[in-house]
Amino acid sequence: MCDIRRRGRDDLDACVRVLAEVHKGDGYPVNWPEHPTGWLAHPAQLDAWVAELDGRIVGHLALGPAGEGDVAPALWSSRAGTTIRETAVVSRLFVAPSARGHGIGALLMAQAVREARERGLHPVLDVVSTDAAAAALYERMGWSLLAVVDQRWSPDQTVTIRCYAAPA
Repeated sequence: MCDIRRRGRDDLDACVRVLAEVHKGDGYPVNWPEHPTGWLAHPAQLDAWVAELDGRIVGHLALGPAGEGDVAPALWSSRAGTTIRETAVVSRLFVAPSARGHGIGALLMAQAVREARERGLHPVLDVVSTDAAAAALYERMGWSLLAVVDQRWSPDQTVTIRCYAAPA
């Protein structure tokens, strides 16, 4: 049985270990963060959750406000006739390779959507276009593809991302 609960400070080391497994196997995140704990627990986050399976952390997801350069919130707000402040960005979603196939990603996503809606916000996200498994999950859950865009992450790196919005 998988349990979804709010992430606590004491969970971060286990989350970083799982993130390292995911990065090694799947290449997520594309660029390994200099400070993975800080990357996971960004101070502006609205909330974050972990998934536990058999007493060990096997997944993570965060919800935050739109940040500078986030494309999905701008796309959604312009289409919906709202402001960017009325969106919440789903991010930092990963599930340990050994725990896949239990619906953990969908459970984490559902938790984030519930929380965003309770706050009166519309959930959006973006994902690198090469992450076909993540895109397939979002589309199975009814999320709408807003656009596919190239985003400059550094002077030497441009990445193609798929921007999604949760069902209305």
